[in-house]
Amino acid sequence: MKKIIIVLAFFTVLSCKTTSKSSEDKTYFKQSTKEKAADFVLTFGSCNKPDQTNLLWDDIAELNPDVWLWGGDIIYADTENMDKMEADYNLQKKQKGYVNLLKETKVLGTWDDHDFGANDAGLEYPKKEKSQELLLDFLEVDKNSPRRKREGVYHSEVIETAKGSVKVILLDTRYFRTSISKKSVNGDQESRTILGEQQWAWLESELVNSSAEFNIILSSVQVIAEKHPYEKWANFPLERKKLLDVIVSSKANNVILLSGDRHISEFSKEEVSGLTYPLIDFTSSGMTHASENFTKEYNPARVGKVISTKSFGVLKINFDEKKVQMEMRGDATLQQKIEQIYPL
Repeated sequence: MKKIIIVLAFFTVLSCKTTSKSSEDKTYFKQSTKEKAADFVLTFGSCNKPDQTNLLWDDIAELNPDVWLWGGDIIYADTENMDKMEADYNLQKKQKGYVNLLKETKVLGTWDDHDFGANDAGLEYPKKEKSQELLLDFLEVDKNSPRRKREGVYHSEVIETAKGSVKVILLDTRYFRTSISKKSVNGDQESRTILGEQQWAWLESELVNSSAEFNIILSSVQVIAEKHPYEKWANFPLERKKLLDVIVSSKANNVILLSGDRHISEFSKEEVSGLTYPLIDFTSSGMTHASENFTKEYNPARVGKVISTKSFGVLKINFDEKKVQMEMRGDATLQQKIEQIYPL
């Protein structure tokens, strides 16, 4: 059974507070004394400049989310000066709204190019080991965590609720990514990789062995949208096909893709052979700056319209109905939403 409903709306967000606490445990259980709008609420966003005003943190906190996910470009370091990168992260950690969110909400994240260290960079970036250390410091990953010894920042966690579980899978699309330029994007495909051999094996295992009712995969760059000229999985067509094939063959329950990078927000949908539901790629960016002069861009997979103002993304999951409401939200506004019913 599957159903897509598109709803466009604007309204003022009502206030509510959260009493959850962060945890670095592999399986995390959120407790709250406040009635929630759904059984599980996930919020995420990307493209954030710490030296610019971010008006969205209070809107995020009011949703009482179970988790906040950084989708990349947490800072715009673009440097090989690690002192400068560390200072940028420290500036973000001092933002009042973010400080308040950290007290109440579990925070996980991955990186994209600007917090990795250089625009459009991949495995060739020379300071990636130190850059990884700084990101893990920012995310307050325990010094003894296995993630401190792993190459790359990919990670997964299972979040349990009273009604069911959600597995969050954070991909690293930078550390192992083959270097390509706009001129070479249509060249040889066989030798290119986004995730690298080790991360591919890890991802397949994470999906095959997942018993979660919902599996959320966060990629810093778009997976489904193929026609735009920017960074995307479609620049690595064999890798894109492999990702879709792994999702199908793993038989993991109800996979949803999240992405950022673009300074716009949109929903993209693809009917993938072997899946009993449409695969949605929910793109949300940016938080402090957006492509407000956006006019049009061809995306035959798009559901609804492009939002080109500052925004963050929300997933509201109802386990009994297997329903997910996906929302693009701005400063005190609901900008657009879709609802999807997943197979029972």
